[in-house]
Amino acid sequence: MFVTLPHPNPTSAQARAAMLEDPGFGKIFTDHMVTLRWTAEAGWHEAQVRAREPFRLDPAAAVLHYAQEIFEGLKAYRTANGEITLFRPLENARRFANSAARMSMPQVPEEMFLEAVEALVRIDADWIPSGEGSLYLRPFMFATEAFLGVRPASEYVFCVIACPVGAYFKGGAKPVKVWVSEEYTRAAPGGTGAAKCGGNYAASLLAQAQAIEHGCDQVVFLDAADHRWVEELGGMNVFFVFDDGAIQTPPLSGAILPGITRDAIIQLARDLGHTVLEQPYSFDAWQADAASGRLREAFACGTAAVIAAIGEVRHSAGGFKIADGVDGPVTNALRTRLVGLQRGESNDPYGWRRVVALV
Repeated sequence: MFVTLPHPNPTSAQARAAMLEDPGFGKIFTDHMVTLRWTAEAGWHEAQVRAREPFRLDPAAAVLHYAQEIFEGLKAYRTANGEITLFRPLENARRFANSAARMSMPQVPEEMFLEAVEALVRIDADWIPSGEGSLYLRPFMFATEAFLGVRPASEYVFCVIACPVGAYFKGGAKPVKVWVSEEYTRAAPGGTGAAKCGGNYAASLLAQAQAIEHGCDQVVFLDAADHRWVEELGGMNVFFVFDDGAIQTPPLSGAILPGITRDAIIQLARDLGHTVLEQPYSFDAWQADAASGRLREAFACGTAAVIAAIGEVRHSAGGFKIADGVDGPVTNALRTRLVGLQRGESNDPYGWRRVVALV
């Protein structure tokens, strides 16, 4: 289905190797991108794998005015036996479709989504780092119709780009400090919290900036109604580990992004013998359980960081540490198991790995 138009002047092997030595995150991009267009008259068409280049947008393009935009994030890995794999990409395709439905946008069929992602991985396979690195893939869609009326647009572009990334934490995973925002909220029930759209992230930036001002790595949002219940971090879901081995995470209330890493952790934790509860957890309980020692560990999870232990919590009235502020055994065990599955270092009884056949 996709027409391939190779880059006429791709990055040389020498230049690419230099870039892959320290790619960082989201700074270096591969040579190609995948694009499709949608119109109300023709549906999906013009499926191309082509050289990465800027888009040309009319100043009245709907995305610039009414923020009809969604995106996804997933990774391609190079395994020790030479395979290139994706981790649960079908779940990304399904979440992308759900986000599109919430934002009144056309849904990309699951197989088309997967074909687009795999086409980019194949043509830019040389950009996948070895070792702890991976290729971060960013499928996204936005409204292009030039029209200022307030209604769903009738024209869209779907695109996939990619960037090589190194280990999220240099020198190994380190516990993070988080700031609890008691002033701002990320989303509310009935809103777009469960959709992966840019507006949710834009709404989190001011609170994230405050977190950084207070010496923290991430912000924690409470619920919009009572400012009492822990919901999620700016871009990650959150889990709590108690002294009896039970694990708790906030429920998917419609205001929380249904994280694919979150879902995998719930399955892995249960298979490791932990009771996992999807129940509300208040900020007051978080403080009290940390003080009493009932709470032994807390961690955040997402595609980029995978699993990051939370070592310290700060807020307007003070702060507290989780246990000794170090990476706990349950957090470490879950991270080891998850990374092993993602990188093909362990058996995959769930069928979560998808091998991308190279051509």
